[in-house]
Amino acid sequence: MFITFEGIEGCGKTTQLHRLAAALQSAGRRLVKTREPGGSPMGSQIRRILLAEGYALSPHAELLLYAAERAEHVDKIIKPALARGEWVLCDRYGDATRAYQAFGRGLPRESVEAVHAMATGGLEPDLTFYLRVPVEMALSRARRRNEGDPKGEGRFEAEALAFHERVACGYESLAAEFSQRVETVDATGTEEKVAARIHSALERRLEPEFPL
Repeated sequence: MFITFEGIEGCGKTTQLHRLAAALQSAGRRLVKTREPGGSPMGSQIRRILLAEGYALSPHAELLLYAAERAEHVDKIIKPALARGEWVLCDRYGDATRAYQAFGRGLPRESVEAVHAMATGGLEPDLTFYLRVPVEMALSRARRRNEGDPKGEGRFEAEALAFHERVACGYESLAAEFSQRVETVDATGTEEKVAARIHSALERRLEPEFPL
């Protein structure tokens, strides 16, 4: 199974990915936890450029850097893990590119899709958890998280509220467009409550074919 976690900055997807991974491992599943950008050695180098505060990138350059990182990630990390029969849990993937670069930056959707398809060879997740949180709440979380962060990965958090609202609208549109793959999860409330919603949704999606 290839499962991705998506949502706006501060939605809690990284925390919930680790929680689900722990539950699956406890149930005997072999898995790989990864992220975008930064899931491969080369991707870690690209991540520093993409997320560095104060680093101005053109929308097209941003899109192509994400695509280069994803191509390496898919070839070196994701596909080999799936071929070994392992589950892959990934923090962001193609829906992030659609939401941020097409809806957020305003790049043509067809161009974003073409670049994504080239980078992935058509590989899409089996299941995507979209964690839905009010924009201002999530952004406040994200900005608090980045205060004093020595990595300085706050370039997107520094964007105007209007940008994040466009991204959130993009995710809502994608959840409707890809409803067979995307599971929308209310990500408000405690970490435990959100984790329980995700686990319940996963069981509902997989049973009886892949019982947990």
